[in-house]
Formats: sequence, structure tokens, C-alpha cells
Amino acid sequence: MRTIRGRESLQGLATRRTAPYSLPIMTATTATTRLQELLKRPEPALVLGAHDALSAKLAQEAGFDAIWASGFGISATNAMPDANILTMSETLEAVRRMSAAVRIPVIADCDNGFGNAINVMRTVAEYEHAGVAGICIEDNIFPKRCSFYAGVQRELVPIDEHARKIQAAKATRQNTDFVIIARTEAFIAGWGKHEALCRAHAYAEAGADAILIHSKAATFDEELKDFAASWDRPCPLVSVPTTYADITAHDLAAAGFQLVIFANQTLRAAVTGMRSALATLKQEGRPAAVDEQIVTLPEIYDLVGVPDLQANEKKFLVPGGHDVTAIIIAAGFEEDLLPLIEDRPKAMLEIKGKTILERQIQALNECGVKDIVVVRGYHKEQINLPNIRYYDNDRFRETGELASLFLAETEMTGRFLFLYSDILLDPSILEKLLKSQADISIVVDRAWNDHEPGQAEVRTKQPDLVVTHQPPKTGYRYLPTAEPTTLAQIGQHITQQDADGEFIGLAMFSASGAQVLRTTYQELQTISVARRFHEASSLETAAFTDMLQELINREHDIACVDIYKGWLEIDTFEDYRRAWAKIH
Repeated sequence: MRTIRGRESLQGLATRRTAPYSLPIMTATTATTRLQELLKRPEPALVLGAHDALSAKLAQEAGFDAIWASGFGISATNAMPDANILTMSETLEAVRRMSAAVRIPVIADCDNGFGNAINVMRTVAEYEHAGVAGICIEDNIFPKRCSFYAGVQRELVPIDEHARKIQAAKATRQNTDFVIIARTEAFIAGWGKHEALCRAHAYAEAGADAILIHSKAATFDEELKDFAASWDRPCPLVSVPTTYADITAHDLAAAGFQLVIFANQTLRAAVTGMRSALATLKQEGRPAAVDEQIVTLPEIYDLVGVPDLQANEKKFLVPGGHDVTAIIIAAGFEEDLLPLIEDRPKAMLEIKGKTILERQIQALNECGVKDIVVVRGYHKEQINLPNIRYYDNDRFRETGELASLFLAETEMTGRFLFLYSDILLDPSILEKLLKSQADISIVVDRAWNDHEPGQAEVRTKQPDLVVTHQPPKTGYRYLPTAEPTTLAQIGQHITQQDADGEFIGLAMFSASGAQVLRTTYQELQTISVARRFHEASSLETAAFTDMLQELINREHDIACVDIYKGWLEIDTFEDYRRAWAKIH
């Protein structure tokens, strides 16, 4: 079981700062102050439209200055038109999740404030409490219609009515930095520059912190250039270049716009990407067909904070199981097992309803080992069990076990188990190994000396034999010594007479042992690949046992955990037949 490291107390852990799980990273006060700064800085602020917490995180990752919590996008992700169909509470919940997910300011698109000035007061109170940096309210009537819907007769509320909404919003906010953006739809309604200026002036005088001038003109020069040239108030201008999409943020800033909102490109890109991937998936009928079009699962894990979750689990949850990663090597191809493995790797051979790999995972789970990694190679698509992390050795025909293992080098930062993928073992063997306190431990079957295999069997199976410094006494009966034994030699070229045990393909490394293993391998990689490496022709083709022998030669102790039978290895058809006979 894991224990609290060193002298850290539970109280100390509770007071240490840790990565957040779902609470806002940026406080409301910080967010509003940051947005006010964006409205005053010399260069334009780039604001990206988001429709949920994940798209908001992507906007932050891309380097945008702020988030536009798009009413259009939130409605669309609910498969609803942008027409005040969603309630304020429904929209607020989506915005709240965005605000909790990012460290940059969030501006909420609040349509027309969800009603009159009294409704606006509640809107401001709720959204400010949700941690957003500011809201935008427009002078459309209720219910509004999206500015770009064709064939809609536009009606705007009277200028004074919307100015009073701005005043009500200003009077309600608790934080004086909370930003109120007033949006006019005068150009959208076709009422021209004069009306747009009259409304913008009135809203600025009512206390708006910025004015959003909306337009569906095809070019910036058509309406907004002239408007911006005529603007004579200190109140900053905001642009949403959806239809006049060729203009740059630099040019908008030169014309006098301080915030530039790319309002719906994220949503539209998502729809394009999903349609393309889904069409391919439907046509091909196999998940791998869209691999080039989609991100990997680990990228999603990083985006949603899985590393923080795992770190917090280690700090605060009651320990359960073993804090160890199991790395199973299942990349190789063994011709002797054809035609059994013609369409699947050996690890996926079935024995009475369960594959070898499933039986290994079951044994690991029974011993409290839940964190499992598999290195695949031959027919890798056949190994696709849930809750497993995978690494692929596409050069499995040219490389050995050691090369496969080090494809998962990033998993070797703490204690880890090494397993061959063709062994079946009693969970008690795993439990015995997990109790070892040595930095490097291997499991050795002492039953090797109880029989005399023929030369043909040795040639076919090529067992990994060992010589130890403290071999057990020979004889029909003996008590295993309580003293630890250490490895002196390992490999397939040890004679039957010299061997005093067999390595079963199961080992464990502590964090320190893993560091020794990684450092040694990195040093060996500087040597020419053509040079022999113990029993292998090169480091690239080396077996795991070759590395163990290298560690011995470098005077690192390798402890032997002694067992007496209790495991099976599937190397030949005869082994497979025997497994069917013995396993229930």
C-alpha cells in the first residue's frame, strides 16, 4: 500500500496548493481586471468564440486573449436556433463551465439581456457570480433572431430602453471592473450609419465599457470603415468580422477597434471536421480509417486534466492496490506457433474463453495492479482491450524485447513490473514479487532442477536459465532460505548442469532500479548497433535477459524471488495444448 511520503502529514497535504479539478483557475476579480486591461492596451485583443468548456480550453491553448461565450454556438450545440429559445439558466450553465475551465477572461454573449432592464439586473448578478469577466447585451427585441438569419424582419428596442438596460447593468454589478459591452444591430436592421452612431453614443453615455458595432456587410469598407472614422468617444469599439472576413485584426485596430471577436469559426471548424471523419468512418467501417483526421486519446486526456486528476488521487485518496505500472511486451512474432497465430498475436490466443493477455490482466488486477501498459507489434490491431495504454513496435521483425520495452520508456519513472506476454501465472507469484524491497528483482523457478529436459526440448523452448550466488540445496525436500539470493548469470547459453533455476519472464524495478535501467540503456545506445551485446547480435535485437546480464556486469545487484512451479509459458503448440488441459 502507498503511504504518505516522508514526514508529510495529512494536514500538510491538505494545505499544499494543488492543481484544480473543476474550480476556476482565474478568480472573477482577476478576470475582470485582465479584460479591462485588454480594452486599454495599444494592440488589439483577439477573442475567440467558444461553445463549451473544451472549445474554451482550445482557445486558451491557441493563445487567444479572451473567450467569447457565443450565444449562437451554445444554441447550436443544443441543436437549437439562436432565437432566445434557450433560457438564461441554460445559457448560464454553459458559460459557467467555460469560465471554470480557463485562465483567460470570458465574455458572455447575453443576447438582449433575456428581457427588459429588470431581467438584465438578474442577468448581471448571475453572470458576475459565475466568474465571467463581462457580458454583452444587444438592442434586439425579445425574442431576438440571429443577426445573419435571412428573411427576418428586424426590430430594435428604442434607444432609451436599451440605454436604461446599460444603466441597470452598471448599477447591479458588484465589481466595478466587470465589463458591460453594449451591442447595436442598427447596421443589421439596415438603418444606416446615422442610427448606428446615435445608438452607440447613447449607450456610451449610459456607461457602457465598450461598443460592439455589428454588421453583415461583405466588406469592412462598406459600413464600418466610415462608422469608425466618425466615432468620437473614448469608449472602445468591438468588431465581429464574420461576413467581412478578409480584414485582419491589425487593420481593424488601425481603424479604431480594440476587441476583435472571431465568434463562430470554432463551431464551424468542429462541424467540418466531424462530418469528414464520420463520412470516412461510415464508408470504411473501421476506426483506424480516421486516425489521420483525429487527435489521439492522450491529447484529450491532457486537455481535460487527467494528469491533474491522477496527481490528486495519489495525494488525497486512500491508497488501494499497488503503486506500480505493469509493462507487458507483446510485440513479437514466433513462426513455430503458426498456423495458431496466423491472424493474431500470441498474447491473443484463447484458452477456455479468455485470451492469454486477458488472463494476465486478471492476475494483475487481483493483486491490485491496475495501471497496465502493453507494447504491441505483430497484428497490433487485434490487441485493443479497454483501460490499457498502448505503444507500438512496428519494427517487431527487426528488433528484440529490449527495444520493445524501451518504446514505453516514459512509463519507467516509478516502480514497474516487466512481463512477457506468453506467461500464465498464479497471482500468488505476483504477490510475492510485489513484496520485494530490492531495486531490481526477477522471479526464478527453482523447479528447473527437478527434471532433466532433453536436448530437443532445450533447443525448442530456449529457456532463460540462471545461475545465482546462493543456490538452494539440491534434494527432494528443502526449505527455501529466508536470505535473499542474487543473480550471477542469466541467458539461454547456460548449460543445464550449471543452471540452478529458470527466469520465468517476470521482473520488477523500483524507481531507483528503473533509473539505473534507463541510464544504462541510454549509455549503450551510444555504442555502434553492429556490436554484439551479450547473446544478441546487437543492442537493437537484444533480449531483456541481455540487459539483465549487462546490469550484473556493471555490479548492480539483481534479487531473485524464488518460486516452485505455479506458471506456464506458451512457446510451442504442445505448450498451448497443455494449457488447455491444465487451466480451468
